[in-house]
Amino acid sequence: MTNFILYDDAAIRPHLLPFTFTRPVSEVRCGIMTLTEKWVHHLGVTPSFLTEPYLQYKFPLFTTQDNTFLNSAVCATASLAQAVAQLQNGQALVSTSGLTIAYRSPFEVVQPQNELSVISFPEPVTVIQRIWDIFMENGAQIKADFTAITHQRISQPLTDPYTHCYAPERIFIEEGAKVRGTILNAENGPIYIGKNATICEGSVVIGPFCLGEGATVNWGGKMRMNTTIGPHCKVGGEVSNSVMFAHSNKGHDGFLGNSVLGEWCNLGANCNNSNLKNDYTNVKLFSYATHTLEDTGSLFCGLFMGDFTKAGISTMFNTGTVVGVNANVFGAGFQSKHIPSFSWGGAAEGVTEYRIEKALQVAYETVSRRNFPFGEVEKDILRNIFEQTRPRS
Repeated sequence: MTNFILYDDAAIRPHLLPFTFTRPVSEVRCGIMTLTEKWVHHLGVTPSFLTEPYLQYKFPLFTTQDNTFLNSAVCATASLAQAVAQLQNGQALVSTSGLTIAYRSPFEVVQPQNELSVISFPEPVTVIQRIWDIFMENGAQIKADFTAITHQRISQPLTDPYTHCYAPERIFIEEGAKVRGTILNAENGPIYIGKNATICEGSVVIGPFCLGEGATVNWGGKMRMNTTIGPHCKVGGEVSNSVMFAHSNKGHDGFLGNSVLGEWCNLGANCNNSNLKNDYTNVKLFSYATHTLEDTGSLFCGLFMGDFTKAGISTMFNTGTVVGVNANVFGAGFQSKHIPSFSWGGAAEGVTEYRIEKALQVAYETVSRRNFPFGEVEKDILRNIFEQTRPRS
């Protein structure tokens, strides 16, 4: 049997920073599952990772004499998995747009389409190539993941008499989930409520929507369509067309729209972001790949925040703001549209470098208080990012 490896496409990975500073491309969440989990679900096997050397210790690589390399940025489907499983040694599966989806080889191939026999995949392929693709594709991916996860399964019953459901046949509740005094409207798309998740009293949830395992929607939460609240996140206020990867908090009132938050982030009370410019022109974002502002082609685009970053109460984020890893953002007025990793401060007060040992200690406290491991491997990853991103004199 072939050995499956998820590889980071060198042409895509830089465009998915700051999220790929701390993870391989396939560990990005879009829809209910991460891209890794989609491949696992459809292939029925667990792949290893071919990623940046400093990430390889946490995300190991296993090779054999028969490997199938999978493009980490591709959202797997049942038909894609079937086509991948049929690849022979020396063949590459290529989309109609010219993207290498997968190839089978004893070793890594730099240019699969030039060195291997090409097999065309005729169906459309969803690829996460830019950070805004994460929220733009999220609604469609929730629908696709919902179909895959709930196939031939029966939802747990909704027993709360004060919860009202629209299109209840499109609502799926996992074991241990609690829903109280809530409006669930799945007319425009499915609602998935994960294992041991909680939706508190007075909340309104509009599908497509995903609430991950152990996650919580606080009292009076307003969850608008195309939103994913990942595992063990806590969220309140108003959230629209946004993705929170896992373990992040936006527990209080405030607006988060057309945005993506990584893991272990925290937005203080009354944090808000703009997602639409007053002149109705396309939003431009800072690109780590080009170090310039890149046109998203969209009128709606909000906040993109790397892992371990925190924002103080009443922080205001401008339309199309990109914040790096492990920053501490606070202060009056709108923040800068790009806040580098390991920044401390804000636009009004000025920004200094977050001392690395202090940053590591706070990261350790953030993770360990939730009883998750945070050891030398995780510290080394953050130290590497610190050195990669700190300004050079």
